[in-house]
Amino acid sequence: MPEHVPAPPLPVTWRPRRGRIIAYGFAVLIVLGSVVMAIFIAEPFMLPDRIAIVAFGCLVAFVLHLLGRVRVEADEEGVTLVNAVRTHHYTWPEVLDVTFLVGDPWPRIDFSDGRTIGAMGIQGSEKALARRATAELAALIHERGEARED
Repeated sequence: MPEHVPAPPLPVTWRPRRGRIIAYGFAVLIVLGSVVMAIFIAEPFMLPDRIAIVAFGCLVAFVLHLLGRVRVEADEEGVTLVNAVRTHHYTWPEVLDVTFLVGDPWPRIDFSDGRTIGAMGIQGSEKALARRATAELAALIHERGEARED
């Protein structure tokens, strides 16, 4: 993790770049592919079958949207973690620390209620960007959170 990274101005949002491009790109391809398949599929398949094919494509696209929407937001009030299925909001005094070990898929944030939640919005696969984002988040936590050094 880079040392002495200043806290960024608020509000700030960290989100993966490649993950979003891949998730939404494949979502579009799957929906378009299911529509084309429904139009050109052989005659034994009737209208309900064709509708089911498109509905399945839309369901897969929705799951990809859940993966593409992940992000970490910080504002004056606190930190919001938007993960694939759940959104967590914590105020600054509730945030203790952020850890990002080599090989982890994303950093983990520790909270005063004993929870540790993965911040999927900072993807470990984007190595330098992830280290920078984690360092910025750590600076904000130390500036505003419970771990504040007075």
